[in-house]
Amino acid sequence: MNTNDNSQAFPNTRSWRFWLPLAFQTALIVAIPAQAILIHLTGKTAILQTAPVDPYDLLRGYSQTLTYDISRKANLEKLPGGKELKNQNRESRNLYVILEAPTEQNSSGRPKPWKPVAVSTSLPANLPANQVALRGRLRYGTIDYGLENYYFPEDRREEFNRDISQAQTGVERSQGKPLPFVVEVKVDAQGNSVPLSLWVRDRNYRF
Repeated sequence: MNTNDNSQAFPNTRSWRFWLPLAFQTALIVAIPAQAILIHLTGKTAILQTAPVDPYDLLRGYSQTLTYDISRKANLEKLPGGKELKNQNRESRNLYVILEAPTEQNSSGRPKPWKPVAVSTSLPANLPANQVALRGRLRYGTIDYGLENYYFPEDRREEFNRDISQAQTGVERSQGKPLPFVVEVKVDAQGNSVPLSLWVRDRNYRF
């Protein structure tokens, strides 16, 4: 009897070893888009200024990596609260950049970027309505916000490259000057964010 009981128990154990990791992976897959949807619904819209981008390098592949003015540690060190970052070169840690909306907006076309006004190593509370706290992670002198990598399907990529070429003025094209890009994002109360669209002058491209 004992032998039969043990033989029945082993298949159940093997079954759990298979199904438990699978259930965990499924939960992760479901949770990631669910969080993004929640940020879309509850988050506040903010505009980020990108670092200069060479239009010829912008979409050579199917994806593009962008950096922002607030991606550089040296830029954040100049802000209130930035002194805490000066001795943090290699340590991986969370931080929050407080962004403030511009007092005036463009009458049409590309929106104005929000201005970084302070840095904090803890989530700020009771921010005014015209501010958000964007969470990033400091790694080796740069800050990663999870908003750097974008995928474009081939048909969108060709259209985008064509529009970029048309958006450049003759002087910019001849001198190889970078175009001004801003990225529209949603930021929730915890500092989590998702990208919405990319602006090139008055042209908007949804992600």
